[in-house]
Amino acid sequence: MMIGAFDIQEPLPELRDPHVFAMIRPWVDVGSVGTLTLNRLERYLGSKELGRLKRPGEFFDFTRYRPSMRLVDNERRVRIPNSIIRYATTENGPDFLFLHLREPHANSETYTDSILEVVETFGVKRYCRVGAMYDTVPHTRPLLVTGSLGSVEQIRPVPNLKLRRSTYQGPTTIMNLVSDGIDRLGVESINFMVHLPQYVQLDEDFNGTARMIEAISSVYPDIPEDLAPVRRGQRQYRELNSAVERNSDLQSLIKQMEDYYDSNEAEAVEPGENDAPGEAVELSPEIEQFLSELGEEFDDRER
Repeated sequence: MMIGAFDIQEPLPELRDPHVFAMIRPWVDVGSVGTLTLNRLERYLGSKELGRLKRPGEFFDFTRYRPSMRLVDNERRVRIPNSIIRYATTENGPDFLFLHLREPHANSETYTDSILEVVETFGVKRYCRVGAMYDTVPHTRPLLVTGSLGSVEQIRPVPNLKLRRSTYQGPTTIMNLVSDGIDRLGVESINFMVHLPQYVQLDEDFNGTARMIEAISSVYPDIPEDLAPVRRGQRQYRELNSAVERNSDLQSLIKQMEDYYDSNEAEAVEPGENDAPGEAVELSPEIEQFLSELGEEFDDRER
C-alpha cells in the first residue's frame, strides 16, 4: 500500500507504541555515524524492511546521489539510491521504526509530508534523530555529544553530553519541516549529535558511532552499551596518533584544540542547520593534503 510517496509492504505490522530512529544523509551523517548506528541497532533488534520510496527519482538527483552497479549471480544490476524504512518488534515494547532518509533535491514538501504521514499512520510516540558533524575538537579527547531530550528521562549519565535547545537562526535544511511536523503531531522529539575532529575525515568513524550508541543507551536501558564498536574506534584513533607523531604542524594544531577543549571557553554549536561549528581552525594546504591522504589510508584498512 502507499503511505504518501512510500510503498509499504502489506500486511502492516502491528507496532506497539513505536519509537523512530532517524538519520539523514548527507546533511548530518559525517563519518557515516547515523548510518552505522542504525545498522547496529537493526542487527541487534532483528529488523525487517517495511518500505521505501516508490519513485525515488521524484525527489533525488541521481547525478548527486549516484546509482551503483553490482554483479548478482553474474548479472549486472543497478542499485538506485532510496530512503528506506525498516522495523523491529520487541517482547515488551516499545517497537521501533528505522528511517534511513536522504535530503531531497526536488518536491521536498511532498517528501517531508510523506515521512510525517508514515509517523502518523503507525502512531509513533517518540522520534529520535541521530547524526554527526565536524567540529574543532581533538581526537585525543572524548568526543563531544550535543542534543536535546525534552521531557524524556535520562536513565544514566553520559560524560561530555551537553543537552540544550538550539537557538540557531539562519539557512537550514528542508528536512527541518519533519521536525516541525513532529512537534505539531505532539510526538516526543529527541536528538543526539556527535562532534568529530574536522582535521581527519573517515568514511566510517567507529569512535563516533560508539559515542552515539553510548548516548542512546543512556535513554534506552534495553540497548546495551557493549553494542558500541569501542575497540574498532579506539584502533582507528590510535593509528591516527602514529601519523600525528610524524607531523609537527599537526601536533601544534591539535595542542591548540586540546587547550580550547579543556578550557571550555567555547560552547558547542547545536547541530545545525548550516553544518558549521562556531569558529573553525585554519589548516595549511600541506596539512589538508596530509590529512586527506591519511583518511583514505584508514578507510582502505577498514574495507
